[in-house]
Amino acid sequence: MKKSLLAMLVLLMVTGCANTGTTDNDALVIGVDDTFAPMGFRNENNELVGFDIDLARALAEKMKVEIEFQPIDWSMKETELNGGNIDLIWNGYTITDKRKEQVAFSDTYLENSQIIVVLKDSDIQTKADLAGRAVSLQKDSSALEAVLGEAELAATFQGGAPTEFDTNIECFMDLEATRTDAIVCDEVFARYTIKQRGEEKYRVLEDDFGNEEYGIGVRKSDTELLADLNEALREARTDGTYDAVYQTWFAE
Repeated sequence: MKKSLLAMLVLLMVTGCANTGTTDNDALVIGVDDTFAPMGFRNENNELVGFDIDLARALAEKMKVEIEFQPIDWSMKETELNGGNIDLIWNGYTITDKRKEQVAFSDTYLENSQIIVVLKDSDIQTKADLAGRAVSLQKDSSALEAVLGEAELAATFQGGAPTEFDTNIECFMDLEATRTDAIVCDEVFARYTIKQRGEEKYRVLEDDFGNEEYGIGVRKSDTELLADLNEALREARTDGTYDAVYQTWFAE
């Protein structure tokens, strides 16, 4: 009898723990870098806003699914995805061959480039002028891939390589403190940030590190989800939904 009671208690405890840990929420979890304006970032009320945030909500409505946004360490994004902690990487996520080895990408939804930002009075005018200078960028970003793609140039930077920060905002702060001589980062982020922090402080070089495209990262096994995303994106482009979101963030 004691053994039977003990077994029943253990079963109840296990069942209780299982019920506590499960929810009815089948929302897709979207991993974001919540410092990456204007794609996904915190406004003055600490609310998550941005082009990707609005677009994700619009496409989710078309797909008839619930979504949640989860801020993540951007350098761990593919690990978070393939480990099942998030379902999508969607925050100015550049399509690259290296990333294609780890994730499946949606159709392209926005074009971008990797630009070089310096202070207004800097004597840096071209990429060649970066030799011997401190150049910063975001860790594990497409900017890093683009710069390292020009290995001979990168080797001439101060320290023989670019300095890596967790966020692009830290790069801008280091530039303003004159510890960094130049930043390489996504144009959509840089233009927005320059406007917010004071256009009179900065200058964008004519040289850059190439053009690129943004896509939504999906686990390679989630083929149905990928197909649904692409269908919703095509519908959004056709019915004007995409244009409305675009105008909200990029009208100027």
